[in-house]
Amino acid sequence: MTTVTSPLAGRAIGLAAVPDPVFSGAMVGPGTAIDPVREASEAVSPVEGVIVSLHPHAFVVVDDEGHGVLTHLGIDTVQLNGEGFELLVGKGDRVTCGQAVVRWNPAEVEAAGKSPICPVVALEATADSLSELVEDHRDVKAGDTLFGWH
Repeated sequence: MTTVTSPLAGRAIGLAAVPDPVFSGAMVGPGTAIDPVREASEAVSPVEGVIVSLHPHAFVVVDDEGHGVLTHLGIDTVQLNGEGFELLVGKGDRVTCGQAVVRWNPAEVEAAGKSPICPVVALEATADSLSELVEDHRDVKAGDTLFGWH
């Protein structure tokens, strides 16, 4: 089983609350979302593995079991063209769970008119392959467990 942890401190709100139909409809995959604390912070890897996709606003880490986890920093943040995001690792790098991947400031994202809400998605998973999904508006710290993936 893969344990997927929170890449950010904030409140777990679930995918249904994401202001984007692709994520809220779980079209990308099942998972949850974090409404992040509004301060400069580092988004960390939710699993140990390899960075297979890396953009200022989003990254995918694939663990040794082949499970890919997408962390998307805010909604429509691709439109910011990387402004306010600093990459701390490179594509192809192996990362540990909890290792800093991107430095950003959710308050600046919000000031730019975008939602800072961060979907954390199990790519190519089925909803029933996830367990103990945290989506009940519970406060979480970076590194807290969000769900298990069987």
